[in-house]
Amino acid sequence: MLRNLKYYQSRGKDVSEQIEKIELYNEDRKEAVNIDELMGWEGNIRMVYYDAFDAIISGFTMGNRTKQPPSNEVNALISFCTMMCYTLCLDQIYHTQLNPTISYLHEPGYRRYSLSLDISEIFKPILVDRLIFSLLNKRVLNKSDFDKKMNYCLLNESGRKKVLRDWEERLNQTIKHRKLNRSVSYKHLVKLEVYKLIKHIMKIDSYEPFKAWW
Repeated sequence: MLRNLKYYQSRGKDVSEQIEKIELYNEDRKEAVNIDELMGWEGNIRMVYYDAFDAIISGFTMGNRTKQPPSNEVNALISFCTMMCYTLCLDQIYHTQLNPTISYLHEPGYRRYSLSLDISEIFKPILVDRLIFSLLNKRVLNKSDFDKKMNYCLLNESGRKKVLRDWEERLNQTIKHRKLNRSVSYKHLVKLEVYKLIKHIMKIDSYEPFKAWW
């Protein structure tokens, strides 16, 4: 999240206040003594992060984060793209022997694929948020791609098709992996993350979460 904000700050979007607040919260993280405190820290950072969206996005306003149901176009996009990220992570987990209902951050539960929620936290800023910024700032989506009623807003069929098309394109994009020293797709990055968990569980290698450097 901080990487995204610094990117847009360098391109003339004034998100300096949010960057400063998140960097202060980063110091608080070191004081967390359990998962609940750590998740609370992450939630506070995400609220500050979402406050920056209106400065980054052109032509649309986010306001407060609303989920059930989304109240406007930006919230509708966040919900839809986040769901796709969860599905992607779940699909990659199914390629392994891990149980998707057993997690390490989000509360596990019967029929709740909480491990995909854990993995997706790493990739939402890279895959979901950057996609949303691109779709709106490049005007790929417009008001006609949403159905807005009195108390909710959702992507319509034309909007969903545009988002799905760009989502697939993004997943197939490649970057030069620093450790592997070869190009890998964004989709493959998620699979690599799941395999790192397996190596950690089997005590082959200590788990270090993926961090974006671009």
